[in-house]
Amino acid sequence: MSSDIKMKRVTGTGALVVGRARLRQVHVTTGGTAGRLTITSGNGGEVLLDLDFVADSTHIANIPDEGILSAGDPFVSVATNITSATIYYA
Repeated sequence: MSSDIKMKRVTGTGALVVGRARLRQVHVTTGGTAGRLTITSGNGGEVLLDLDFVADSTHIANIPDEGILSAGDPFVSVATNITSATIYYA
């Protein structure tokens, strides 16, 4: 499946406001302690991605194949010690 890739940069929790999407990659920067990023399908929906990260670093998580489908608007429900996250989607 070929599709245009788009991105959204976030610095906290909340909806991405992009509608139905396939998550393809996340790029995360953490602060002084370990971080955690959780993305759900809509607010309170199915957990799509739940990742832990080491402190004081930049991380890239590639999602294989066609990515993870979010039937609802992707929602960052947890962004513990995440300075920023760029979420790539199609």
